[in-house]
Amino acid sequence: MLAGLAGVAKTLGHPQRLEILEHLAQGERSVEAVAACVALSTANASQHLRLMRGAGLLTSWRDGKHILYGLSDPAVLNALAALSRVAERHSAEVREVIGSYLHVRDALEPVTRKELTRRLKGDLITVLDVRPADKYAAGHLPKAVNIPLRELARRLREIPRGGEIVAYCRGPYRVLAFEAVALLRTRGFKARRLKDGYPEWRAAGLPATSGTSPPASRHIQRAQ
Repeated sequence: MLAGLAGVAKTLGHPQRLEILEHLAQGERSVEAVAACVALSTANASQHLRLMRGAGLLTSWRDGKHILYGLSDPAVLNALAALSRVAERHSAEVREVIGSYLHVRDALEPVTRKELTRRLKGDLITVLDVRPADKYAAGHLPKAVNIPLRELARRLREIPRGGEIVAYCRGPYRVLAFEAVALLRTRGFKARRLKDGYPEWRAAGLPATSGTSPPASRHIQRAQ
């Protein structure tokens, strides 16, 4: 048993494989799409994917001319989260990054999944997905509007003032939501971030949808 655990741990011990797992946690992707996400050749991406499938971390299937990959089990995402927590507590390098960069940009208590689920029922908030459009199209939270971070500064007029905004991206240690909340607050908006990201929301079995975002002015829910 320990040898098997060591094999899985060895497979996880590569930064590009961890990045691939983060992308696949948002939805299944072809080998070519994974290669583009992590800036690898298709051959190199395929090799990483096969290794992780062999370790039981991924599953794959054919869709026409393409081979699609996805996480084999939500427990894979839990393993990534556990690694993050251990690193945050015991790695000086990780603590410095989180303390000096992330926490400086957002010292307020983030919104939990439970709180957001409750508040979504009453349309009391604006849910803002600041990931790239293709990630949003693959899957997103209900009622979320997609304004990628790089477009946020020039599209602030599309966001109603007066209510609270909850921004999210692809995970609790990713900078997009932190940067979005910091920008929104400097412009006078009441903004917080979701404690987790879309992958954690999806893994928890909470409602999600897919498709492109309509114009924000029509889709964003105004606070009551």
